[in-house]
Amino acid sequence: MGMGAGTLTLSACGLIPPASRFANPTTAPVILTPLASIPVSLAVDLTAGRTTLPIFSGAETPVWRYQSAVREGGAESIQTLSNSYLGPIFRVKIGQRVQVRLKNDLPDPTIIHWHGLLIPEEMDGHPRYAIAPGESFEYDFQVINRAGMYWFHPHSHQLTAPQVYYGLAGLFIVSDDEEAALGLPAGEYDLPLVIQDRIFDSQNEMVYLANGMMDSMIGFLGDTILVNGAPNAALDVKASAYRLRLLNGSNSRIYKLAWQDGTPLTVIATDGGLLEAPVTRGYITLAPGERVELWVDFSERTGSEMRLVSLPFSGFDNGGGMMGGGFSLPNGAPFDILRLIVGEKGADVLPLPAKLSNIARHRAEDAVNRNNPRSFTLAMQGMAHTINGSVFEMDSVARNEIVQLGDLEIWEFANLEGGGGGMGMGMMNMQMPHPMHIHGVQFQILGRELAQGNELIYQELSSGFVDDGWKDTVLVMPGEKVQVLVRFENYAGTFLYHCHNLEHEDAGMMRNYKIEI
Repeated sequence: MGMGAGTLTLSACGLIPPASRFANPTTAPVILTPLASIPVSLAVDLTAGRTTLPIFSGAETPVWRYQSAVREGGAESIQTLSNSYLGPIFRVKIGQRVQVRLKNDLPDPTIIHWHGLLIPEEMDGHPRYAIAPGESFEYDFQVINRAGMYWFHPHSHQLTAPQVYYGLAGLFIVSDDEEAALGLPAGEYDLPLVIQDRIFDSQNEMVYLANGMMDSMIGFLGDTILVNGAPNAALDVKASAYRLRLLNGSNSRIYKLAWQDGTPLTVIATDGGLLEAPVTRGYITLAPGERVELWVDFSERTGSEMRLVSLPFSGFDNGGGMMGGGFSLPNGAPFDILRLIVGEKGADVLPLPAKLSNIARHRAEDAVNRNNPRSFTLAMQGMAHTINGSVFEMDSVARNEIVQLGDLEIWEFANLEGGGGGMGMGMMNMQMPHPMHIHGVQFQILGRELAQGNELIYQELSSGFVDDGWKDTVLVMPGEKVQVLVRFENYAGTFLYHCHNLEHEDAGMMRNYKIEI
């Protein structure tokens, strides 16, 4: 795939000396040696720029896109998606050192956040590191995450939502020996799939914030589903087993994913990689920023078609789009997502192992704040989305946002808002879900608690939660408190936590937290 003059170079000065690091149970064993002593496995030039692509017949669609070129390392480490604004897809192994030179050929400042990766503060894509048009930024980090599908996207202050919307996003897939020993579907049988919603006008151009203020407050909702940048997506597959890696790359839409014929979905991984064992769900609730991986066997379906759909649910947004001309469809509208057309016989199907991985479980009784969880209240005040009554400040860290390196803590996200912040506008009892993402860590979900009066929508989606394993993004429903166990390890520095509804993030629902030694 394809993706510039002053250069800003930052060393990984946030690295903690090896003697001060803490063991990281979220990864396979890796010796964290000084970065300079690790040979570079992959060096890539990544340019964020503008181009046009034939998404529909007729006029090409203007998009923003990352174009890549490998400077060092194997070309197989970078996978491109033909005729797609998305990508590239990095494929790397745990322990490798990766360098990326980002060049900004956009009209606005930009920076890349490596979503889910455990990397130093200076490499994580905080908005204060955003580079102006024409400038470059040097990333240099070691991959210490366990096998899984992570991703990358812009993170400029108040510009994240439109930059992602117009096309800037890619995948970062990590492998390790534990995963390789399982015999999971690989090569052509391993399919990364990015689900997004968009609105297009009669000239095939993307329309952003078609409903104006409503989209800014609720979050953008489109009426056209794209998979890997393609509308009406269909894939030819063989009669064999496949690994489907799904990312909700939408700005704010939540999907209730299911097979059209009711076949249960077999889940093998979430945000932070493989589960301990496969789990089955009748449907999967996938919020923006979340990932889930499915194992599916098409070997007995030659000549048939399977459809991945998003089932209807009640929604949160009072009809979405009604106040702005009806361009979008509400959060909860049904969609066809992807058609999988099963053809000739493929590779022999290996049985799915009953055990997939080893996960070191955090214990609530080991948390330093076990008797006083750190609480974050999510609300809407005026036009702003807030956390504990505050909006994003570039350099500010509140006293209750400072943690200690090595500590295990309980964090509680409380989504108890009810009425639209006194906005008027007929928006009575507005309640919105918030997918909360914490940078620089992977966490485990401890528990959920729902306030009375919020059961209806919750019951429509809660059976689709996959709270097993490692997570970096968790959906917090209206009226819900979610507690997570998170250990702050590997790197000190200032990181972000925020709502991954990108319009909410840009409207203030993002804060710094600081890991101190």
